[in-house]
Amino acid sequence: MPSQTFSAQDFIALEERYGAHNYHPLDVVLTKGQGVWVWDVEGRKYLDCLAAYSAVNQGHNHPRIVAAMVEQAQRIALTSRAFRNDQLGPFVKAVSELTGFSRVLPMNSGAEAVETSLKAARKWGEKVKGVPAGQQEIIAFEHNFSGRTIAIISFSDEAQYRDGFGPFTPGFKLVPYGDAEALERAITPNTVAILMEPVQGEGGIIIPPAGTLKKIREICTKHRVLMILDEIQSGLGRTGKMFAWEHEGARPDAMTLGKALSGGMYPVSVFVADDEVMGVFHPGDHGSTFGGNPIGAAVGQAAIKVLREEGLVENAAVQGKRLGDGIKAIGAASFQEVRQIGLWIGLELKPLAGGARRYCEALKDEGMLCKETHEHTIRVAPPLCITANEVDWALDKLQKVFARLG
Repeated sequence: MPSQTFSAQDFIALEERYGAHNYHPLDVVLTKGQGVWVWDVEGRKYLDCLAAYSAVNQGHNHPRIVAAMVEQAQRIALTSRAFRNDQLGPFVKAVSELTGFSRVLPMNSGAEAVETSLKAARKWGEKVKGVPAGQQEIIAFEHNFSGRTIAIISFSDEAQYRDGFGPFTPGFKLVPYGDAEALERAITPNTVAILMEPVQGEGGIIIPPAGTLKKIREICTKHRVLMILDEIQSGLGRTGKMFAWEHEGARPDAMTLGKALSGGMYPVSVFVADDEVMGVFHPGDHGSTFGGNPIGAAVGQAAIKVLREEGLVENAAVQGKRLGDGIKAIGAASFQEVRQIGLWIGLELKPLAGGARRYCEALKDEGMLCKETHEHTIRVAPPLCITANEVDWALDKLQKVFARLG
């Protein structure tokens, strides 16, 4: 369907008529992207300040990643894991070297990687730690978000994510986010793992108190509980470090990655761990037809090289501070709090501001795409290749919108 013969409203009408109504996007219909910029079907240009929830950290359509995808697609796309392919070995080696974990299990979506981590933790708990079968417990944190499968929403405390979807999977506990003492109190002899986002993205860029990750690492070691970090959004440079746990040197026992692992070009995710944990999987225990496919593996290798070779992690730290400081300097009366780590900012508005949605819509009209979360928070998270001039451009737009809306 050629875009030039249809208006944005035509495309919106088609989506509304034939698509499931499980999203509430801003009414902009994008057709092209390059770097930090995207264009809609009517030719308008926007600065992307969501980066597909951190999936396009490397920027839209990065030429090196596109080239890897096209080249591999012209050779072979899918073998399944019934046979080997010449891209999987180099890909898992690259991920192992990047993360420091000895074993890599590739999947597709982030939710699949988290599901894999839950299965690994439960089986490790029974087969290695010795927890009675069916009694394994996993502790998660309030306001978490790791996906939308039945098992994952079973440890969510967001009412909408659970409404109508029960019965839920048992075996999970919740404790307040960032509360290491509450975590330790919740641990029992049947606890096999904690699952934690080092920074809560969907929750509104919620950053735990300094030292929290280090304390949790010590608690997990003390009680022989696996520390599993969900770095699907926080990892791969978003926080100004390759992984958010590096800010405190709190290396987990296992980790999930996705999103920017392909630069947004293809669904690629992984569960990584060392031999003791990954060793619980044997042929037939777990798998995926598309997990580790040649295109995904080739794209993943290119995405990792771009992150490492083009200084994107370092740029996230520098430009993130510039953007965060600039937003704080705006000092609008509607600001409740500005939370910033790397190029990841949660701009929380006061309840009387009328909700974040109207600010995101106004920013769209100014050529800047952001997205609200939990009604009162604006997420600002551009691709990591953003320049200082582009940061200043964004700050001008934010200043203009908050001056107008209050």
